[in-house]
Amino acid sequence: MATLNVKINDIELKNPVMTASGTFGYGIEFADLVPLDGLGGIIVKGTTLRPREGNDYPRMAETALGMLNCVGLQNKGVDYFCEHIYPQIKDIDTNMIVNVSGSSPDDYAECAARIDALERIPAIELNISCPNVKDGGMAFGVTCAGAASVVKAVRRRYHKTLIVKLSPNVTDIAEIARACEAEGADSVSLINTLMGMAIDIERRRPRLSIGTGGLSGPAVKPVALRMVWQVARAVSIPVIGLGGIMTAEDAIEFLMAGATAIEIGTANFIDPTVTIRVRDGISSWLDAHGCRSVTEIIGALDA
Repeated sequence: MATLNVKINDIELKNPVMTASGTFGYGIEFADLVPLDGLGGIIVKGTTLRPREGNDYPRMAETALGMLNCVGLQNKGVDYFCEHIYPQIKDIDTNMIVNVSGSSPDDYAECAARIDALERIPAIELNISCPNVKDGGMAFGVTCAGAASVVKAVRRRYHKTLIVKLSPNVTDIAEIARACEAEGADSVSLINTLMGMAIDIERRRPRLSIGTGGLSGPAVKPVALRMVWQVARAVSIPVIGLGGIMTAEDAIEFLMAGATAIEIGTANFIDPTVTIRVRDGISSWLDAHGCRSVTEIIGALDA
């Protein structure tokens, strides 16, 4: 039976299957459906320095082969997480990773520093698709300078594994990835959602309260796969691939494109057990193709 363990910086994953932030709660919500210790890691919902109410409803809309969302990072803030959520998740036998968001480099850094003190959280994932309130609302992750400013600020105050989640809404994502690596990122994950829109033609209004939202699901997979392939060839740090993964075959494509691990997001809403199904499917494929380890197919694309 092929071994599935992989490494992201100094973190050992039992297998390359993780959950994407915002689609799996804090993990405990799925405990009755999924053996949480059977996953490589769980990336919990986005956490900010201060509580956020999120956007007004409606903030989700179904689309062809996917969904749009503009939830707006609703959460109770990092102090609530540390005091109330962390005690509930710290003993789950997998890598519990916190997604961190902010509106300024200092916000990101302070939030990361408070999580740094939590012994059983081995890594954070920086969501640099957030709007920079000091720069007219432009997302940090769409320029090299913006991405680098966040990573640099966080790296000074966070001492564990630092994963940076990249926005696909850019001209050259490999350039952004290199900027993050240069400032000390230990890994990059991609892609975050693509900006999209849906319209109710009877009401002549957007289907989302703020007009636009992030597109996820199978529709984005070809774009995500292409970007993972480009970034994996551009950086020397591990790449984590996500975007439209529904099956083991999808996950294997990302691994062959150069991803060391993958995250499953929207599919969790359709089948709460999809992560385990994908894990087992990867294992079966490796056995059927005579592979002794999943590492044999990472970056194995002949292109």
